[in-house]
Amino acid sequence: MRIFVSGSLAYDRIMNFPGKFSDHILPDKIHILNVCFLVDGLQEKFGGTAGNIAYSLTMLDEQPLVLGTGGKDFDAYARRLRQLGLSLEGVRTVDSEFTAGAYITTDQSDNQITGFNMGAMKHPSLFHFERVPPAEAIAIVSPGNLQDMQDYPRTYRELNIPYIIDPGQQIPAFDGEQLLDMITGAFALVTNDYELEMIMRASGESKADLLRRAGALVTTLGDKGCLVATGGETVAVPAVPVAKTYDPTGAGDAFRAGLLKGLTLGKDLVSAARLGATCASFCVERYGTQEHAFSLDEFRTRHRAAYGEDGL
Repeated sequence: MRIFVSGSLAYDRIMNFPGKFSDHILPDKIHILNVCFLVDGLQEKFGGTAGNIAYSLTMLDEQPLVLGTGGKDFDAYARRLRQLGLSLEGVRTVDSEFTAGAYITTDQSDNQITGFNMGAMKHPSLFHFERVPPAEAIAIVSPGNLQDMQDYPRTYRELNIPYIIDPGQQIPAFDGEQLLDMITGAFALVTNDYELEMIMRASGESKADLLRRAGALVTTLGDKGCLVATGGETVAVPAVPVAKTYDPTGAGDAFRAGLLKGLTLGKDLVSAARLGATCASFCVERYGTQEHAFSLDEFRTRHRAAYGEDGL
């Protein structure tokens, strides 16, 4: 089954400040803030919602098609995708822009200051779908270019391709009407609990109202797992225990990859969410969004220990 993954492709540039921001910010001078933090080097990691989801899917023996944009500095990311066995057919290169980038500085108290340059992500990916049998495709629309996030749901509805809508951090960029248009007809709306509340406030609709628009609501709750709500019931899916959580960043994208894998296998949404939780458990054990790794046997072993079933 072909999996379409639309969303952002970005470089995460991570810096550590060997001090505390609070020691260098004067509260009574906040209106004329002018500070410079000397950092201990810089690490560049591959990130972005589409890249993160696709990365985990490759370890689950899938080759999704990424729909996104890269900039004039995209060569390293392009090599990365090729090494993962992924096609660049759906990636548009915008030579006048840099690839989207997050510049993240963390102090010794784990406070963070982040600047995000949209760069090429300001431009739609403009992928033109060829004839794809709906029974052989599934899609996810994750946070990325705003036009893509509105256009692809309409395309999937026209082609009868089931899709997951995941507006995430782009929720504030849309009004209620736009959000409802994206959600209506989706196989499932996937958010965390805070994002779901934001959507309800922006749209004026309740969970029951949203369930009349989308087939299901999948709401992640961090280390408490997730809730899978359909028209008939709400089922709690517990998180998979790990020895230590090093970094929760990217766990949501890993969860979505496992969820998609389950759906390609024909599993029901609850069983697919369990696969998502297992995938997320590997991600939180490493720093970064594309630093975790597992074999299918390792995945099966952990999934079986958590849920008493093989999963894959």
